[in-house]
Amino acid sequence: MRQKVDINCDLGESYGHYKIGYDEQIMPHITSANIACGFHAGDPNIMAQTVTLAKKYKTAIGAHPGFPDIQGFGRREMKLSSEEVRNLVVYQIGALQAFTKASGMPLQHVKPHGALYNMAMKDALLAKAVVGGVEAVDSKLIVFTQTKSEMAKVAAKAGLRVAFEVFADRAYNSDGSLVSRAMAGSVIEDPKTVTKRAIEMVKERHVVAVDGKTIDLGEVDTICVHGDNLKAVALVRALRKGLEKAGITVTAVGKFV
Repeated sequence: MRQKVDINCDLGESYGHYKIGYDEQIMPHITSANIACGFHAGDPNIMAQTVTLAKKYKTAIGAHPGFPDIQGFGRREMKLSSEEVRNLVVYQIGALQAFTKASGMPLQHVKPHGALYNMAMKDALLAKAVVGGVEAVDSKLIVFTQTKSEMAKVAAKAGLRVAFEVFADRAYNSDGSLVSRAMAGSVIEDPKTVTKRAIEMVKERHVVAVDGKTIDLGEVDTICVHGDNLKAVALVRALRKGLEKAGITVTAVGKFV
């Protein structure tokens, strides 16, 4: 059976006059776009523009909700109640959903951003709040998460579809978590290295951690690349070409999950 995988990227993270990332150059090469919803980045104009760009290239769209922390780009941990987290997820999905509806595009998935994502991987109560927000808006939406995470367990228990995500351009710790961006080498920018890692992730279902330990990834449905990476355009281009050359079909996750 021919293997299939999705390539996703965090986009729409500019704000007002401040431009972040390379959305126009990256969008043609990915199959799913995680669009910022205004809390950690993005604004109504940027959201509309990014949805229009996704429609142009027939890229599947997902909401990318984060903590209300523009100054920290959503990468700082916040202590919020379950109700607050659920409501901020509902609010952000709803905001993007309005733009997709106005453009005649469906909303495919939800992927939490930054600290919200990382915390929900380990905290069952937080994961339940995030998943509860998704379920409240649309139980047909796919939840992007890592295998063996609390969010994967909670989403599956709620009956939601789950896409298991890996990070080809990020270094892993031996426990399966991502190496902190504060550490040197946490972000991998070499296209050849990223492509080689991605192929191994899909075909062999493992990745080598920074300490040399081989980590079992389990099922791999979607590969994340980061649009704010300095070499993101060359990276995503090489990644897609390399995966297809290896006999892996690159397509939106909604078509096979």
